[in-house]
Amino acid sequence: MPPRAGCGASPSAQNWCNADMNLADYLEPLPLVAVLRGITPEETPAIADALCAEGFRILEVPLNSPRPFESIRLLARHYADRCLIGAGTVLDPADVVRVRDAGGTLIVMPHADVAVVREAKRLGMVCLPGVATPTEAFAALAAGADGLKLFPAEAMVPAVLRAWRAVLPKSALVFAVGGIRADNMGPWWAEGAAGFGTGSNLYKPRAAPDAVRAAAAAYADAFRALPKRDR
Repeated sequence: MPPRAGCGASPSAQNWCNADMNLADYLEPLPLVAVLRGITPEETPAIADALCAEGFRILEVPLNSPRPFESIRLLARHYADRCLIGAGTVLDPADVVRVRDAGGTLIVMPHADVAVVREAKRLGMVCLPGVATPTEAFAALAAGADGLKLFPAEAMVPAVLRAWRAVLPKSALVFAVGGIRADNMGPWWAEGAAGFGTGSNLYKPRAAPDAVRAAAAAYADAFRALPKRDR
């Protein structure tokens, strides 16, 4: 995976942000998004170390966490050379700029507001909007989304993804998010999921880094046991 730099406020960083980023670069060795809802800046170094040690390369700090931009800034400063760092629960296009200025290069949303998608792509950032219908999925892709967050996956079944894959572009990356555990990725993978997002089953606020690393290792082991296929 080529090294990546964070997108801070300096002119050189802003120039970097204007170059398109490639989500696929971060799907190896583990195509999972770590959703760190509730994390504090003080926790981020130890938790990020634990996740990176087990192969996680996409780290998301939801904006309804305490001091999220500070956490994003810390993560970008120390892990942007190996991880895709950014924000989740991004609801307002104005927050996209704040994430970029904190060094983030990833925007994840629970919904399919194309104004947020377009702002992220205007700034050269990776964007994963949340979608629950084919209509939302196609609108998000048309707006420039790099992938789709099928959310909440726990309210659907893998057969939904099979039906979507029959009509979506073959290149579309769909991530199952919501209720994803180490023991239930297989059916989604079989139907064409490009990856997964996991939150409270991986990290809970104030969790011990050793506990987070053990959970991350369980996900990594479960993924390695899945049938091999081209992603």
